[in-house]
Amino acid sequence: MTIYTDDGRVVNESGIEIKTVYGPDDVAETGGVEMVGAPGEYPFTRGIHREMYRKRPWTMRQYAGFGTPHETNQRFKYLIANGQTGLNVAFDLPTQIGLDSDDPMAVGEVGRVGMAVDSLRDFEIAFDGIDLDKITVSLTINGAAAILIAMYLAMAEKRGYDVKSLRGTAQNDILKEFIGRGTWIYPVQPSVKLVCDTIEYCAEHAPTYSPVSVCGYHIRELGATPTQEMAYAFCIAKAYADETLKRGLHIDEFAGRLSYNFNIFGSLFEQVAKFRAGRGLWAKTVKEHYGAQDPKSMWLRMIAGGGGGGLTFEQPEVNIMRGAYYALISALSGTQTMALCSYDEAYTIPTEYSARISLRTMQLLIKEMGLSDTVDPMAGSYYMETLTNQMRGEMEKIMSEVDQAGGIVEMVSTGEIQAKVSAQAYQMQ
Repeated sequence: MTIYTDDGRVVNESGIEIKTVYGPDDVAETGGVEMVGAPGEYPFTRGIHREMYRKRPWTMRQYAGFGTPHETNQRFKYLIANGQTGLNVAFDLPTQIGLDSDDPMAVGEVGRVGMAVDSLRDFEIAFDGIDLDKITVSLTINGAAAILIAMYLAMAEKRGYDVKSLRGTAQNDILKEFIGRGTWIYPVQPSVKLVCDTIEYCAEHAPTYSPVSVCGYHIRELGATPTQEMAYAFCIAKAYADETLKRGLHIDEFAGRLSYNFNIFGSLFEQVAKFRAGRGLWAKTVKEHYGAQDPKSMWLRMIAGGGGGGLTFEQPEVNIMRGAYYALISALSGTQTMALCSYDEAYTIPTEYSARISLRTMQLLIKEMGLSDTVDPMAGSYYMETLTNQMRGEMEKIMSEVDQAGGIVEMVSTGEIQAKVSAQAYQMQ
């Protein structure tokens, strides 16, 4: 959302003033193009792969899951039959906080916002008939992530898959739960330990599986600005990395399997610049701060689709247009996976009809709109390069402020981050 001030200035959500027109001097004044480089080369501002979508389009992975494992399996197969190339599993709230479906505290919530899971058998039913070598699976689970990862790996092993080569992702970002959602089970420090337990386990036993998807998405939904979304996510990733390094692992043993989940709503240009800036900053952090040698450790691997916070209950059909622009932003931003929201998501679990519209929207960008023709088509724009530099600078400033305040774990423990972004959400409303 662009802000028009009383004195005639135009300011984006990140607090950066937008000029009437941009030229080469603006790019030079904000840092030039030193942090751009070629696609597939450090610092990966233009994309983590040299050919990006020309070689392989983004994975289409819509968020899905509800009711019983049988019903969820049917929805999975419907989406795959219509061209979806990855699964993003929704779990109900009892599963998210470690309750069985017959627990008295689970009454009224079983299967409502995701699939109910109580045993390994539920996983076997949900993924029956789905080829886990062809369809990668993302588990949107946090507080109970260690158990659900174990179930998924056990289910795959039981079906004959080699866990050492199995690809997939678990969200498993507990710090953002304390900030933006609330489905944590244990206090902050033990929760962080569990996250790092899974990172350490997967590094040894499931090296191609991504044990953490750090989520700026939910922090943005709570009220963070685009630059805060990225900066706080990087601070969270650093907290997990710092704790894992204490266990004797080298950064190159696990950093390449860390991934990110980011939000998209608001100004098209600000959102694209946000991701271009974030890629360069994360690469710089991993290389210079942690001493990584493997370029893959420096990649910002991300899923980015439309944010529910941008949808409206009123006139929901307009959300179809919003979704199309969110998908466009995601493609222009160089995401690896797109998870586009559905137009009815503001008030219900998406229907097959609305989910298909979102899926077709993503497919149209590839098949008809030319979004896979060339890499980083917005590069070289005076406005885009200036804004990318400015947003990277703002992200660095926010990360420095977090470090000076004792780190993200300390700020989450005291509730400082939660209070800050909640106040911003109130002001925006």
